[in-house]
Amino acid sequence: MASLTAGSASAAPLTFYVSPDGNDRWSGRMEKPAADGRDGPFATLPAAVQAARNARQDAALVREGISILLRNGNHVLAQPITLTAEDSGSSVNAPLTIAAFPGDQPLLSGGRRITGWKPVPGKPNLWQTEISEVREGKWHFRSLFVNGHRQQRARTPNEGFFRIEGASPQDKPVKLKFKSGDIKKEWADAGDVEVIALLAWADIRMFIRSVDEASRVATLSTDPRPSNKENNARYYIENAPDGLDAPGEWYLDRKTGVVTCWPLPGVNLAEAEAIAGNLDDLLVFQGDFAGKKPVHHVVLRGLTFGYSDWSMSSNGYADTQAAIAVRGDVRAEAAVDCVVEDCTFAHLSGYALELGRGCQRWRVARNEMFDLGGGGIRIGEPAKRQEPFAANHSHVVTDNHLHHLGVIYPPAVGVFILQSGSNRVAHNHIHHLYYTAVSVGWNWGYQETPCRDNVIEYNHMHDVGQFMLSDMGAVYTLGIQKGTAVRNNLIHDVNAFTYGGWGLYPDEGSTDIVWENNVVYRCKSAGFHQHYGRENIVRNNIFAFNKENQLMRTREEQHISFICTNNIVYYDSGNLLGSHWKNNNYRMGGNVYFDARAGADLTAMKFSGATWDQWRERGHDLNSIIADPLFIAPDRLDFRLKPESPALKLGFRPIDLGTVGIRTPQRGSQK
Repeated sequence: MASLTAGSASAAPLTFYVSPDGNDRWSGRMEKPAADGRDGPFATLPAAVQAARNARQDAALVREGISILLRNGNHVLAQPITLTAEDSGSSVNAPLTIAAFPGDQPLLSGGRRITGWKPVPGKPNLWQTEISEVREGKWHFRSLFVNGHRQQRARTPNEGFFRIEGASPQDKPVKLKFKSGDIKKEWADAGDVEVIALLAWADIRMFIRSVDEASRVATLSTDPRPSNKENNARYYIENAPDGLDAPGEWYLDRKTGVVTCWPLPGVNLAEAEAIAGNLDDLLVFQGDFAGKKPVHHVVLRGLTFGYSDWSMSSNGYADTQAAIAVRGDVRAEAAVDCVVEDCTFAHLSGYALELGRGCQRWRVARNEMFDLGGGGIRIGEPAKRQEPFAANHSHVVTDNHLHHLGVIYPPAVGVFILQSGSNRVAHNHIHHLYYTAVSVGWNWGYQETPCRDNVIEYNHMHDVGQFMLSDMGAVYTLGIQKGTAVRNNLIHDVNAFTYGGWGLYPDEGSTDIVWENNVVYRCKSAGFHQHYGRENIVRNNIFAFNKENQLMRTREEQHISFICTNNIVYYDSGNLLGSHWKNNNYRMGGNVYFDARAGADLTAMKFSGATWDQWRERGHDLNSIIADPLFIAPDRLDFRLKPESPALKLGFRPIDLGTVGIRTPQRGSQK
């Protein structure tokens, strides 16, 4: 992958310029308009892309590659930019580079400016404007941003949630049992009022079709997933006409075309920048599967992608897991040897970046991704591809800052790897999202999969889950993954709504994965939990201050679940071992256990109901000890070991956290 870096800065590429004050009839070869107004940069990126295509007809002219440099300002896209095989760079040393002009920060925007705001007479907090295209049925937007801040579609209740009465509905379509007064009959008449319900690890978003106030049953617009279950589940209402009752909310009346907004304190909408989402996709790499011609050697650098919208079918949807139906706003298929570096993805509605079918050997480095409706980076697809051209593999994702994700689709993941192998996810900072930070695999059970040889290392992951959903981990895996390693990560503050806030979470069928040298603390349910799997290696980790349990094992199988050696387990609440440990099909040894509660009787420590002696009689932890590992300052979360630590004498290798997380700050980083 080092050659991609070298290729991103060629000696003398042919250069085109794009500026908001340019003109698509000009040559595009000048940085700024000429004094006589007869030449200068292009006005739009599509014009520059077409000029680059034309220039490729002369190989001598583009020997060093082609660069398209964007000047400062908002580059508003009328439609998504599509790059095809004919837009490819010539080689790693002569790429097509689409980048910011040095020192500039151009925005590629999928939004449209909304103007004409006027105060609503008699309602001092509200502003309105009328949009004829909405009234005529030509435009319907779901996202509104004011001065760079996402506004909330009218929400009821404003804070917290309603509760479904009893078990989650499994009727087809969904029949939601509500408490008196929570859902109004007139909301069904409005036609586009939505219920958003959180059900364990997934969500549903459906329209209200009818309401029986006597029986307190609302019929929604489509069927549930069989897994969409949670007793007394939370939900809220969005886009009800009478739900606009708090600062930061807005409502669009599709029949009249009137948009009404209650801005945040101090905002004058007549002077503010209000942007409505217009495009669902911003940039698409689309190679040729039939001709087996990929897009290749394209570099994106220093660009900001922002202000996309999102759409939904007329019946809404029910998620399966991880917001699987949500695509990337920047998306690629059949694209290889490309680079995305030093870019910002903000105020978007889907996943920021998707490397799908047929993507290979991308490098994604030093980007910032925040305020995203979905997750950060999506790699691979659910389908297993046998044909080499269609396979997905060998990506490097490093030094990215991903935060405040899942604001529309809470189950979305920070870095989501499906059927893809030989990827490296390293030195990223991932935090403040409602589901898993890094998810690897898309197989339930023990079938073979192309998802193997993935390395997840040196990442800092925290504030995961945030008590919103359940059944998630900072790192989550599925299926057989030979050669995969999860190592040297710093993980903390993983919190589920009910169950399942885990640090390391090998789920259904996770097999042949090495989990080592991780520091995991302050997770709700446990630092490590294996649902079921085979012969995973759990070694040289620190699990500290996890709340309900420290280590968990759920399903008892006939093979070895995992080998757990040379770990330090240090806790001051909950149980040492949670769930099921009876059948002895696991290997434990060389570990250090310590209950740090004041006055704790270490001789009475329980191992899933067994005493220390009973546990060892069963063959476990024969060379382990119960002792203070002598961290330097555990109360300050300093888990370095003192020289006299008994863990060091047992062979524990000190874990260096000095290089965890981002090594180089991104352009314009937002903290």
